[in-house]
Amino acid sequence: MGAFAWVMMGLAIWHFTIFLPDRFWGGIVGAFLGAVIGAFVFGFLISGLTVPGQNDTELLTALEAIPGALLGIALAYFEGMRRGNEALHL
Repeated sequence: MGAFAWVMMGLAIWHFTIFLPDRFWGGIVGAFLGAVIGAFVFGFLISGLTVPGQNDTELLTALEAIPGALLGIALAYFEGMRRGNEALHL
């Protein structure tokens, strides 16, 4: 249940990427993967390499994923900028 909370928080944070220029590595899908994977990995690490069960999941469990989601989005963004993924202007 904790993994579900982490992934859903990553998905929620990902929605705010519409306010950024589309320079993510892999586009908006790359930002999505960065947010979800980052949230899961960070939550997993901060929980001591265990996934909290249904009885151990609290609001704080979901909030633990926020830094990981932001780090994942930042990695996708800076990698996209490094590779030159500039938005196409038609």
